[in-house]
Amino acid sequence: MTQERTTPKPSPTDRKDTSECRNVAVLGGGSFGTAMTKVLAENGHCVRFWMRDEAQARDVRDKGVNDRYMPDVKLEGNIDPTTDLAAAIRGAEAVFVAIPSKAFRSVIREHAEDFEADQAVVSLTKGIERDGFRLMSEILQEEIPRCRTGVLSGPNLAGEIVNRDLTATVIAAKDPDVRRTVQCLLGCEYFRVYANVDVYGVELAGALKNIYAIVAGMAAAMDLGENAKSMLITRSLAEMSRFAVSLGANPMTFMGLAGIGDLIVTCTSSRSRNFRIGYAVGKGRALDEAAAEIGQVAEGVHTLLLVKEKADDVGVYMPLVRGLYDILYGNASISAVINGLMMAVQNSDVEFILPRTVAQ
Repeated sequence: MTQERTTPKPSPTDRKDTSECRNVAVLGGGSFGTAMTKVLAENGHCVRFWMRDEAQARDVRDKGVNDRYMPDVKLEGNIDPTTDLAAAIRGAEAVFVAIPSKAFRSVIREHAEDFEADQAVVSLTKGIERDGFRLMSEILQEEIPRCRTGVLSGPNLAGEIVNRDLTATVIAAKDPDVRRTVQCLLGCEYFRVYANVDVYGVELAGALKNIYAIVAGMAAAMDLGENAKSMLITRSLAEMSRFAVSLGANPMTFMGLAGIGDLIVTCTSSRSRNFRIGYAVGKGRALDEAAAEIGQVAEGVHTLLLVKEKADDVGVYMPLVRGLYDILYGNASISAVINGLMMAVQNSDVEFILPRTVAQ
């Protein structure tokens, strides 16, 4: 009998040679900023970790723990927590920005003069700004055009990354040096970094999937069957790619980690904040009550409003977005929306395969 082989989880002592130490900065003291700080520090790099709250920075400095977001995670290595953003990014080879979308532009604009020419600045934030339907990479380009920008996205639950569970992500950037730099800084035994040039598609996929994670959470709360859950995920993929392509994204991006990969993890994991919001609403909780229970930002709620408005403006058919909007803001029942979806016109499966006249 052949014995099953398993892949051992890398040991925290399996770190890169500290002689490879490079100066980097992480802006944002939330869960994902903490996870990326941990990866970078364990890879042997010198990390300046910026957060707004001095008490939070002091906890990281004195105890090596971000008590507010990851109280059970020990942060080790060359980490310098600070509330001085200018000092954090000074001389950094790469700056990773994990600031919530609502505050993203204001923070970058306030410190625009502190960023250095040709500095690599990579957004980790999955969200959309209301004014002009701007993605975070577009904000970076507008506010600090002298920098080289990129986006990191993928099926990346912060709780698993800090546990050193095997994970893959995507760095999207037009500049090949930015892609190579991020791959070198973050890549390690448990964190695999793939490259893409479709910045808009990768970033939009990361924002859109949060909407469908809410839908998936509702489906789980209603005990829908596995067939139904699979249908929802695949139709979500069709819908988000249809919308993104109408705005200029490459449809093939949605076949990769940033698309189907991120969609699967957020639609199936109770660790996903957006999934938990949907599950709570599906169990009868009001949206505000569900959001208060989670206690962290669920970007999908904000993104839903913007995408619904944009889809109406450009005339893109998005029945799941419309259905979720009607449930959360129009007092429609979940069962009524599901029945309506099942009675809708049966269009093509993969819209980019059939001729356009047939697909519609």
